[in-house]
Amino acid sequence: MSTAMNFSAKSFTPRPPDKGAFPLDHFGECSAFKERFMECLRQSGYESAACRHSAMAYLECRMDRQLMANEPLEKLGFKDLISEKSEEKPEKS
Repeated sequence: MSTAMNFSAKSFTPRPPDKGAFPLDHFGECSAFKERFMECLRQSGYESAACRHSAMAYLECRMDRQLMANEPLEKLGFKDLISEKSEEKPEKS
């Protein structure tokens, strides 16, 4: 009980989380990407692994329009999809 009445302790200053807090897309700049992702989820029986390309495109849209912090896609769990993209591109000689 005495610990609850300790007024000399430092006060807690709340701060937003590092991940997960980002501006809403009020102007619908990425709504087409979101709808493609949601349609993919519906068609795949809500199996998110089947829709990773759509999810990556949606996150790229949000980052391009400063609706979320820029993060390397590798850190967001898309490292394997990025390596697939680079393998598809023919090398210029």
